[in-house]
Amino acid sequence: MHPKIKEIIEKNLKKEPTSVRVGNTVKVTVRIKEGTKERNQLYEGTIIKIKGSGINKTFTVRRVFQGVGVERVFFINSPKIEKIECTRVGKARRAKLYYLRKRVGKSTKLKETLSSIEETESIPKEIIPEEGKLVKATP
Repeated sequence: MHPKIKEIIEKNLKKEPTSVRVGNTVKVTVRIKEGTKERNQLYEGTIIKIKGSGINKTFTVRRVFQGVGVERVFFINSPKIEKIECTRVGKARRAKLYYLRKRVGKSTKLKETLSSIEETESIPKEIIPEEGKLVKATP
């Protein structure tokens, strides 16, 4: 690859790796320009596909809005993406979840993995030296 192309790619790659996985429910904050004004828009849905690598890596987020399925493709390294926040970690046994397109209602929900539940419930605990009891730490 040409050194100038390599330099441009390295400059545009995001420093911190994003933890997007197929099956996760995410909130993607996107910067939108309307005329002269710029605002942030939140897009929440389930990741059904991750494609590509490097600077061309994309992920597709699907959500149902007013009874209509809407899919949107985002570049992971896009400067328009403000942040990607994972709300649920779904258990997916496939790389592409196209079968969710045919489903409606509760059947579109994926099972949550146990590790995500454990992470939310992991409150730091302290040991009282005199009594040897475990106590929840107060922040």
